[in-house]
Amino acid sequence: MKYLFSLLLLIASFAHAQEPPAFIKDSLERYIERGMKDWNIPGLAITIVKDGKIVFIKGYGVKEVGKPEKVDANTLFIIASNSKLFTGTSLALAEHEKKLSLDDKVTQYIPWFRLYDSTSTKLATVRDMLCHRLGTKTFQGDFTFWNSNLSKDSIIWKMRLLKPEGEFRQNYGYCNAGFLVAGEILQKTTGIKWEQYVSDRMLNPIGMTNTYMNTAGMANRKNVAVPYSNSFGPLSKLPYDEIDNLGPATSMVSCVNDLSKWMMFQLDSGKINGQTVIPWQVLQKTRDGNILTGTRKSPYYPTHFRAYGLGEYMTDYNGRQVYWHTGGAFGFVTNVCFIPEEKLGISILTNNDNQNFFEALRYQIMDAYLGVPYVDRSKFLLQFQQQDQALNDSKMKGWEERAKKKPSLPVSADAFVGTYYNHVYGNMQIVKENNELTVLLSHHPKLKGKLEYIDNKNFLLTWNHPSYGKFAVPFEIKNNKVSAIEIKASDFVEYDGYVFLKN
Repeated sequence: MKYLFSLLLLIASFAHAQEPPAFIKDSLERYIERGMKDWNIPGLAITIVKDGKIVFIKGYGVKEVGKPEKVDANTLFIIASNSKLFTGTSLALAEHEKKLSLDDKVTQYIPWFRLYDSTSTKLATVRDMLCHRLGTKTFQGDFTFWNSNLSKDSIIWKMRLLKPEGEFRQNYGYCNAGFLVAGEILQKTTGIKWEQYVSDRMLNPIGMTNTYMNTAGMANRKNVAVPYSNSFGPLSKLPYDEIDNLGPATSMVSCVNDLSKWMMFQLDSGKINGQTVIPWQVLQKTRDGNILTGTRKSPYYPTHFRAYGLGEYMTDYNGRQVYWHTGGAFGFVTNVCFIPEEKLGISILTNNDNQNFFEALRYQIMDAYLGVPYVDRSKFLLQFQQQDQALNDSKMKGWEERAKKKPSLPVSADAFVGTYYNHVYGNMQIVKENNELTVLLSHHPKLKGKLEYIDNKNFLLTWNHPSYGKFAVPFEIKNNKVSAIEIKASDFVEYDGYVFLKN
């Protein structure tokens, strides 16, 4: 009788263990619907995998505002920097197969490669390219690189112009160009382009049949989410980013159905249906921390340390080890997260870039599965978003009101017309179009900026791409001649402005 009773208890406890948490069963859908409304998100797709199975997968909202087509599990989104783990895994696999070593010097494969200083150039390895420890600022150079017409080699060449603020291998600074370098080394050592290598060694064996390596032709694919932003005004439809020249860092396109398979592959130590696709030792190498990004206890989340491996972040969360990455392209923010000790994976894809609900939702799901007491993560993060948005809106309104007064320029408008140069970016022109001063950038032929004088030697710069933003930018006059102007884009691209000198 005792044996029977123990067996019944075991069966009951096993059945209970298989049940999803109460939040997932009872509240998740309402939470998502409320969050999308609060954060003004047109469309969202989500998947949760647990114990080798998809336990939740669904699309919410619409692919395009004003049209009836709904988001579903196969709707495509640009997953941006979630491409990085595919790249990191590729290089770790190439090392496993003796094609290279992650500690090989970059100059061994790209002899003309340079960083800002000669010592860092000599020391820089393949591993350094994959873990954001070059000493540069986060996003440094991306205004020049992102959505540009620069070739891959041109981007790599320009890395020598990025003066680091931090120390090589000591200070973390998110660097997309490093992953591009790694992708080029992959091709040189395997004879296979990055796109083909990832497709052959990962996407095809895993069964990710609706995942694409590049953003090119995105608008012509079926079942595609349209990008939106409300960072600098009402919710606006955006053009698709053209970022294939940074491919290994950010160009992949996927859906939650395929990302479910990617997470189950990660959670099963590199296997699909019991068959090894990538050796476990390769995945382990991507999960080894190469640089710490934080070692202080969070005041808001049950975490203490954060680090970066080869294309993925890692942290502790209520006693479990969590691996994750986010991805941001204009109009899209996404995440992929897996927790091996819980055999749990979460991925969320969204088509408004001006929101943190995609991360609040991930934390909320982790809280539910990992036994963290309920705190409304969306409500908590929304207060900061609203404060920041109100401050940004107030700044823009103030600039616009000053511009409406049409103050007189200290020199004629014609004095600003001409060619300007920045040592990282290259050439920029200011021309007159329809009697307005207009910024034209040599590496961004589709991007234009309107200049309106607002006083105190400042222009209001308004970009024709809504997500590039609207900013007050200063100019300099020496001896009654225009000598320089600063150009700024959204922090989503790069935090610092660029000073252009007039030729």
